[in-house]
Amino acid sequence: MKYGYVRVSTKEQNIDRQLTAILNKGIEMNKIYIDKASGKDFNRTKYKKLMKKLKEGDELYIKSIDRLGRNYDEIIKEWNTITKEKNADIVVLDFPLLDTRTKVNDLTGKFISDLVLQILSYVAQVERENTHQRQMEGIKEAKKRGVKFGRSKIEIPKEFYNLAEKYIKNQTSLRKASKELGVSHTTFSKWLKEEGYEKEKKK
Repeated sequence: MKYGYVRVSTKEQNIDRQLTAILNKGIEMNKIYIDKASGKDFNRTKYKKLMKKLKEGDELYIKSIDRLGRNYDEIIKEWNTITKEKNADIVVLDFPLLDTRTKVNDLTGKFISDLVLQILSYVAQVERENTHQRQMEGIKEAKKRGVKFGRSKIEIPKEFYNLAEKYIKNQTSLRKASKELGVSHTTFSKWLKEEGYEKEKKK
């Protein structure tokens, strides 16, 4: 049986490129499993269903090797599960050498693919780490220049103080005061704490 697997990291991302490439290999639509979620913790519903279906002699088609995992260890683990534990084949459409079905000079496709996979996964992992390091270095340099990161702090409006006085005297509610200022009650509560307002106890 031939199966396909497609993954995008968010629901907004387009699956067309991956899907078209797999459909062009003659895989039926009902045999293609699609996940639209982050690969974090490898918690992917459709992938898990696919793994339960996959058995010896089946073929799994994916567009690129990083669909199997987000890092070197994950990719190798899933590759070994599919090719060695389940004895199924993997075909990576973006990289013909990663095709466990083929034979090259009497060497099995699995052997050649394993070697290529180890190298590619290592290189991809190193590149991700280098990219992260460059980003951290860039942020560090930007901070030196006074660039601020994160969400801008909302300035406390002057109307806040009058409403804060009413609130601590039990003359208005938290939600009413927040609504009047056009902010969330969480923000209003934070401002109260920052400005040292403490609600009076009812007598």
